[in-house]
Amino acid sequence: MPDEVLPAADEAVAVIDIGSNSGRVVVYRPEPAGRFRILAGTRAALRLVREVDGTHGLSAAAIERVLDALRDFKAIAVGAGARRSVAVATAALRDAENAPALLARAREELGVEVRIISGEEEAWYGFLGAVHGLPVEHGVLFDLGGGSMQVSHFQDRTLLRSVSLPLGSLRLSDAFLASDPPRPGEVRRLQAHVREALGRERLAPLAPGESLVGTGGTVRNLAKVDRVSRDYPLTRLHGYLLSRRRVHEIAAMVAARRLKHRRDIPGLNDDRGDSIVGGSLAVQALMDVLEARDVLVSGEGVREGLVLGGPHRMLPPPRTVREASVSALAARFAVWNESAADRRAALAAALQKGLEPGAPGDVQEALRHAARLLDVGRSVDFFDRHEHVADMVLATDMAGFSHRDLALLSSVLRHAGDEDTPAKRLSPLVGADDIPAIERAAVVLRVADDIEERCPPGQALTLECRRGPREVTVVVHQLVAWRPRKIAPRFERAFGRALVVSSGSPA
Repeated sequence: MPDEVLPAADEAVAVIDIGSNSGRVVVYRPEPAGRFRILAGTRAALRLVREVDGTHGLSAAAIERVLDALRDFKAIAVGAGARRSVAVATAALRDAENAPALLARAREELGVEVRIISGEEEAWYGFLGAVHGLPVEHGVLFDLGGGSMQVSHFQDRTLLRSVSLPLGSLRLSDAFLASDPPRPGEVRRLQAHVREALGRERLAPLAPGESLVGTGGTVRNLAKVDRVSRDYPLTRLHGYLLSRRRVHEIAAMVAARRLKHRRDIPGLNDDRGDSIVGGSLAVQALMDVLEARDVLVSGEGVREGLVLGGPHRMLPPPRTVREASVSALAARFAVWNESAADRRAALAAALQKGLEPGAPGDVQEALRHAARLLDVGRSVDFFDRHEHVADMVLATDMAGFSHRDLALLSSVLRHAGDEDTPAKRLSPLVGADDIPAIERAAVVLRVADDIEERCPPGQALTLECRRGPREVTVVVHQLVAWRPRKIAPRFERAFGRALVVSSGSPA
């Protein structure tokens, strides 16, 4: 397998991926706790598998397309300050008889060393990159590119088995869909071919507790088409849940349109029109074989896998990934004070335990992250910090979180600043039934923040929460002073008791 790409601290690294349908470069910089940040990137349509399947090699024009793309990719890497680069190629160059000539020219003319990775390596790095940032433990991952599909079975976030199949979106479209739009018989033959290939691998339906995860341009485009067709509150595709019913509907829609009209479909990339039919039918067939109700879309894959580590890399549990992601986001802002954030989080956890020990687990975790991230909003404006950080949570690259997790976190932050936040703002991820628990967590956050900023910095805080029939007394020995202000009546509305906060030694 390729050497580990893990960059040193503050060292930008460029990863170039020459795929069968397109090529891409992304420049990454490491962040605290094992995360990374994208500094720059670009993409180029290459369509290599189309020539390889026809002639077993690359034409002079195709070679020049790759070299032109590599020149641009190198310029992006240099411009972003990358001190190291790694370049890999996948299915099309694995199959091209004259690939060595292309690699030699890239090395001699551009100084770019491109390594062709095997299907097994592609599956491993795709698994590492795609699953790392998702809240999944067990299941099947597919990575659908232009020339091949990697299918991997994993358990406890450990790869068990993988297979690489020549079922790429462009390869299937070119081999079976000669008409524009495709004839029903062509569609049926493509579907039968995919089912037969999958059947030879004896893929079993998903077991209880298993998820289907998908990565690659095709499934992300299908998710984007679905997302823009509905009133969905998040713009990110990483973590998007796409149902099998919608995959069937979108596959039927794109197959029924002529190529020139597919480009008019909202959400579909302009250069996916000639490959999306074959790709969507392949995804549909795989979901049918696995009896998957939906597919969890990953916005990451081989490139991120190369950055994350080598062949012996173990995936941390999702909770650890979420904690690292929160730390990485917070560390980007000079205003963030880790000591204050940790004190606030500890106070919030103690308050919630005393006030509502049976709070939903996902709301408890959202409160903890909200307490640690709150000061990030100060980087924009102190008075509206709750609103600003609530927006950042939805807009940034938070790994390990489901879309519902992000919606809960954002809601707790926003409700802490404004209890009149509309209940339907993040529907359907957060429903009206969630609002009471969110409001109670938001009030706890406000009280914890009030207390933390009224205690001398740098000291560990001790808190005791005493619940009486009509009031709740919170005692913090280190507290200098506190007055109720607007939070007291809000607390009483949320918990049905008056709030008393005082300093003194806990009993």
